[in-house]
Amino acid sequence: MLTGQGVVVVGPLLATKLHVPRRRRGVVPRSRLHERLGRLDESSLAVVSAPAGFGKTTLLTEWLASLPAQQRSVAWLSLDQRDNDPALFWTYLVAALRTAAPEMGAGTLALLESTPSSLDAVLTTLANDLSGISGDLVLVLDDYHVIEAREVHDGMAFLVEHLPPQVHLVIAGRADPALPLARLRGRGDLVEVRAADLRFTADEAAAYLNGSMGLTLTTGDVAALEERTEGWIAALQLAALSMQGRDDPADFLAGFAGDDRYIIDYLTEEVLQRQPAQVRDFLLRTSILSRLTGPLCDAVTGRDGGQAMLATLDRGNLFLVPLDDHRRWYRYHHLFADVLRVHLQAEQPDDVGGLHQRAGDWYEAIGDPAEAIHHALAGGDVTRAADLVESALPALQQGRQEATLRGWLEALPDEVIRVRPVLSVGYAGALMVRGEVEGVEARLRDAERWLTTTTTTASGQRSPASPAEMVVVDQAGFRRLPSAIAMYRAGAALLSGDGAGTISHARAALDLAAVDDHLGRGGAAGLLGLAYWARGDLDAGHRWYADAAASLEKAGHLSDVAGCALGLADIRIAQGRLREAMSTCERVLQMVSPETGPARRGAADMHVAIAGVLLERGDLEAARRHLATSTDLGEHAGMPQNPYRWRVATARLREAEGDVDGALALLDEAERRYVGDYFPQVRPVPALRARVHARQGRWADALAWAEERGLSAGDDLDHLREFEHLTLVRVLVARFAAEGDERCISGAVRLLERLLPAAEQGGRTGSVLDALVVRALAEQARHDLPAALVALRRALTLAEPQGYVRVFADEGRPMAVLLRAAAAGTVTGYARRILAALAPGADSAPVLVGLVEPLSARELDVLRLLGSDLDGPDIARELFVSVNTVRTHTKNIYAKLGVTNRRAAVRRGEELDLLARPRDHRPEHAGTPDR
Repeated sequence: MLTGQGVVVVGPLLATKLHVPRRRRGVVPRSRLHERLGRLDESSLAVVSAPAGFGKTTLLTEWLASLPAQQRSVAWLSLDQRDNDPALFWTYLVAALRTAAPEMGAGTLALLESTPSSLDAVLTTLANDLSGISGDLVLVLDDYHVIEAREVHDGMAFLVEHLPPQVHLVIAGRADPALPLARLRGRGDLVEVRAADLRFTADEAAAYLNGSMGLTLTTGDVAALEERTEGWIAALQLAALSMQGRDDPADFLAGFAGDDRYIIDYLTEEVLQRQPAQVRDFLLRTSILSRLTGPLCDAVTGRDGGQAMLATLDRGNLFLVPLDDHRRWYRYHHLFADVLRVHLQAEQPDDVGGLHQRAGDWYEAIGDPAEAIHHALAGGDVTRAADLVESALPALQQGRQEATLRGWLEALPDEVIRVRPVLSVGYAGALMVRGEVEGVEARLRDAERWLTTTTTTASGQRSPASPAEMVVVDQAGFRRLPSAIAMYRAGAALLSGDGAGTISHARAALDLAAVDDHLGRGGAAGLLGLAYWARGDLDAGHRWYADAAASLEKAGHLSDVAGCALGLADIRIAQGRLREAMSTCERVLQMVSPETGPARRGAADMHVAIAGVLLERGDLEAARRHLATSTDLGEHAGMPQNPYRWRVATARLREAEGDVDGALALLDEAERRYVGDYFPQVRPVPALRARVHARQGRWADALAWAEERGLSAGDDLDHLREFEHLTLVRVLVARFAAEGDERCISGAVRLLERLLPAAEQGGRTGSVLDALVVRALAEQARHDLPAALVALRRALTLAEPQGYVRVFADEGRPMAVLLRAAAAGTVTGYARRILAALAPGADSAPVLVGLVEPLSARELDVLRLLGSDLDGPDIARELFVSVNTVRTHTKNIYAKLGVTNRRAAVRRGEELDLLARPRDHRPEHAGTPDR
């Protein structure tokens, strides 16, 4: 049933989805197929794909039953159309796994119940949980062809790629699953069983017809039937049922012909016509049910004895598939059910709606509104369906099942929703969860028009002026509508980039929310904070976001308080207030990490945020410990953005440790794991990656990013693109250092001259520091040491009280040169502390004359010859050294001059007047080669 804490499915219905179907009596052994499935031991995935009626489920049931019980555990999930909701699909899948491995999956289920939840986080946590399973486990997904949701297919593709070796997946369905089968097949990691494999051979057909079905057919009769059905098991079963009790089956076989569709139609007629009237009526009336149990069948048929009837049908092999070992739950063979429903519609069309209504009543009584809604919709009772959906709305939203909600709402006629204001607003919310804005305002207006026709009673309660027209089931939800409508309008405005609209609607939501509506007030304050943050007004953004956190804390939503803390820390970091960012995160970490019991959602995020501040301060070891703790807590203790934030922080750590390739790989993964939310994306991953490229001299890659983003030095300034523009300056400086293009450095300086005052006026000290550091690097590249030191010393003065380190140390050798020069001033101790955080060797670089590290005598010789037409071997012969030695000297020259090629090195040497001296190609000791 649905509860306020998310989705909890109880009762026997879920057991039928998770239970391995019971082994059929008299099934023909199929060792050839069992052997093929046995190859799954060496593969991740087995696909059993064939049309309906080929015995896919039966084969898997028999194969699993043939395995020794101690060899492996089995988890089984039977799928249906409703499982296209990703939240339901993964909840059921984890529940199935827990039937075989009860110790796993708690973290994944907790994450699925979080609000909101990240599919990437769910899958990563699930993969980690599976890795901890001891012993082999087979997970079977039956009827996978009903899954059409792209999100589910993508998630399954991820899971297949990350299955641990002890876990094996079997997918059975009528079509190939939308998974990378070609890649799996190419690396030998796929077992396949298809229709041609499932068809009965002549021997298997004989064993089935004369053994299991009790016929006495001759070899010729069996061969004729096997040939005409082409081994199709469903057709063989139908034929056998038709021949039971006949004196001369040969007459039947003589007239047996036709393609698959006509075989089904003909043989079903034969079977149905030969059933007693009571049995035939039971089959038709219960065909509306996807699963059958005695009490449900009694409710639908209006008669007693449903369980006994099911047992009789089971014993007669009448296309009934048992779903548990207690003979309580069954389903009809899919083909058989399809034909029964066709006959029901043709013979009793007026009864179909009533049958669905009875089924819905039964499901509602046992606390399963999802099935009740399904039958109300199937029976065409849209009024009842709408009532049930509105009642289930709070639990659906809490459980993040907007896909299910949206599917139900889309199935309801628009005129039904428009007179139900609570459903109209719920529809708007379902649209916005996926970032959709189109259609939201229309739904809100549908709800709002009923609010304008309400009256206020003496007790202060609002009531509709025309109750016969408007329909309200959730009265509490109706009372909250004025504030909720304004809230959704604020969110839609924020998604559309309308900051002014966001502020206006959020303030209205605050005014309309009750004093004790802490959730509503917290949401409105949070939207105000986000709007001001996006506009660059960090003080107002922080103030409103702090109010939101306080309201949510009063409401007891501590995990949401942790989400607010992330935003508050981000704002303080942008303001250059590292100490306050740290104290915010530490306070909330204590709140969501109780001394006893598991950490609450948000604890992992706090550890990552603290690690980010520690990294900026240069405490790499402490940052590493917090990142490890975040991982140990599991992603169920993190927000949807935590996988992305963790990878960004870890990439910074890797780069600080000198692992540039590792840092870039993590940034690539972070970009893939990014989950869009309402936070302004002020430090996008592509810009972070471009900075790493620029620092590594890969200015061409970084410049390609800038061109893709349409960035230029003449752009209008925008707080949301400030980080990107500061990154562009770095790219232009890097290109100037490599090629000496004056347009690059002049454009960089002009852009800095606009960025720096804008950041100062906005109180964005973090950007001010960033701008001063890159200004120092730009002046250094122009060989203006005094100007570079002015910018650097100002940056050091701003940074020292907060303990910044990495903003300087990340720049490597060029910054080391400047810091050594700055160490003679009043900030000597702080500068030396930053030098100690640089990569090994970077802090030992001498202060350079003209900001270029002096070249050795031999390097000067090589540089002069680089300006000639001589190639590498010629230069080596000219200097009486080896080619490898010339290469080493050339590499050192490039590093000291800050260039990447021969032409740029010669040009830089000319600029610094290093080539003006007379060339003396021969060393003093010409007879001793320099090797």
